[in-house]
Amino acid sequence: MPTLTSTFAQILALASAAAAIAPAVADSRPAIPVLPAPTYADLADLADGAPLVIRVQPRKLAAVEPERARGVRAGWGRFYVEGRVEALVSGRGLMGEQVRYLVDLPLDAKGKPPAIRKKSVVIFARTVAGRPGELQLVAPDGQLLWDTALDARLRSVLGELLSPGAPQRITGVREAIHVTGTLAGEGETQVFLSTASGDPAAATIARTPGQPARISVSFSELVGTDGGTPPRDSLAWYRLACFLAPGLPAGASISGGAADRAAASADYRALLERLGPCPRTRK
Repeated sequence: MPTLTSTFAQILALASAAAAIAPAVADSRPAIPVLPAPTYADLADLADGAPLVIRVQPRKLAAVEPERARGVRAGWGRFYVEGRVEALVSGRGLMGEQVRYLVDLPLDAKGKPPAIRKKSVVIFARTVAGRPGELQLVAPDGQLLWDTALDARLRSVLGELLSPGAPQRITGVREAIHVTGTLAGEGETQVFLSTASGDPAAATIARTPGQPARISVSFSELVGTDGGTPPRDSLAWYRLACFLAPGLPAGASISGGAADRAAASADYRALLERLGPCPRTRK
């Protein structure tokens, strides 16, 4: 999303004046188009990078001229919003009860956005230095229509993100070590991961002939085979399923010869299969 500048301030002033004269959205118009419900990954993507999560009631909505709205995807438009703060869901530093920001919204066949005026939305944002009341969304589409179900899901995600010792962002595979067992088909691979914070993270894949692979994940100094695979739609699952490379990176340090490298790669694929895909609805 473009950084707020003096030109952007002019956009805000012009859009605010237009909204005051003739609101761009009529309350009676159906909320079309309807976006799919956000997945766990959608919520975590937005919440993880948001200093502020706020429930807002938009009061004014005005379209920004296309020539001033750079980088808007096809079928979407950029809108200036003035709203009233209903609740601070997460974060600190918000001053005042009125906020204004830009957001990208999908357009219907007539080029109109969803009807959000006087409804409740959740925005994922940061403050703008020297501009009280102005916010910048962490993503151009960093606004979701609020309801009680979304609120419960979002608070669960935020609770995980803010808990002490929460799993940190995975930035890559640091090293993989495979040890062959005494029986044919027996062995164990340990995959050591790098994180943005430098905190430890690892996965262990142990195989015994005739049995499913035993997979354990750890986000601590302790590495073992009894931690299990993180449940789907949990923060640990998100960190792995949504950010691990689809194969062992060529640059990762893998001990042993060709046979050990092949076994480590197969075990890494088994880890990804056990985690499953990471669905997102946002582009």
